[in-house]
Amino acid sequence: MNAPSVLEFFAGGGLARLGLEGWRTCFANDIDPVKARAYAANFGPDRLVQADIWSLGVEDLPAEVADLAWASSPCQDLSLAGARGGLSARRSGAFWGFWRLIEALDAEGRAPRLIVIENVVGLLTSRGGEDFHGLCDLLASRGWRFGALEMDAAHWLPQSRPRLFVVATRDEGGPAASGPCGPFHSRGVVAAWERLSEPARAAWRWWRLPTPSLRNTNLAAVLETDLDAGWFDAARTQRLLDLMAPLHRARLDGLLATGERRVGAAYRRVRREAGVRTQRLEARFDGLAGCLRTPAGGSSRQFVIVVENGEVRARLLTAREALRLMGVPDAYAVPGSTGGALKLAGDGVAVPVVRALSDGLLLPLLGRSKKAAA
Repeated sequence: MNAPSVLEFFAGGGLARLGLEGWRTCFANDIDPVKARAYAANFGPDRLVQADIWSLGVEDLPAEVADLAWASSPCQDLSLAGARGGLSARRSGAFWGFWRLIEALDAEGRAPRLIVIENVVGLLTSRGGEDFHGLCDLLASRGWRFGALEMDAAHWLPQSRPRLFVVATRDEGGPAASGPCGPFHSRGVVAAWERLSEPARAAWRWWRLPTPSLRNTNLAAVLETDLDAGWFDAARTQRLLDLMAPLHRARLDGLLATGERRVGAAYRRVRREAGVRTQRLEARFDGLAGCLRTPAGGSSRQFVIVVENGEVRARLLTAREALRLMGVPDAYAVPGSTGGALKLAGDGVAVPVVRALSDGLLLPLLGRSKKAAA
């Protein structure tokens, strides 16, 4: 019971919980039945409530004062790839269901000591920045000190996955700098801060995290062996390669000419060319996978491309590989369907990113160390 406690909202399959080593979950909630089953299979059903967050009341939450409330609310309406309807839209509007509970706890003197709001980087600019500015004004008006960090999973994992973390507290102290510093105060974060209101700026803190060590794994390290993979036949592979734009195809041909083994990842995307919407295969061979997305049709499935001895092989990324790209250990019980597992990964938060945030900022804000928490 000495471990710091956490309320997990929009808990998904529990990837944030995996990263919060040494923390004690006293409540978890998600609306998705597949994710809830995965959560229960890996952590047990105790303290897990599968329900729409709008159906919950403060009486459904534990009586104790939690140290942390973690909220990874739906991002579809804020994503740079989506329509970006903003926090007022239906899906990302679920954030307000979470905030309603925080204010109810606050009214009873039971507000958590820390709040983490995790979302896509598009939150900084959705609706012309109005959503982020509104969030900051809201936090400031309720007496929270807060700051934002843009953290890319690529610092720890072979996946390009930038995400925004807004960390709020009412306590004083903690690791903060006098201005932007390190790799996590991106140009986007700084630009958003420059447009904040004076009350929000007064409450802002430039949270400081240690610079991570150089990543020592690449995409090939998380993939199944060639013998275990379900490679496409030659005809399907060729149909896929035929979708490449000339520049991407020229790069692939250059790799083929070397005869060396190169492992890449690719997505099918729709691009406008000469005013016409055209589906293209876009591949990268820099040791990183593209940002995992939820499966919304075949175009959202990521492909593995292997170039070796002048030949190209292609296949779909597997569910287990997707979870590895999120930092999930192989001991984690995968949901029953491939689609469910891919959705869990695409909607999730990368485990080592949460761990770095916990060790470098959240525990110090509580006056705790990782060793003490464990």
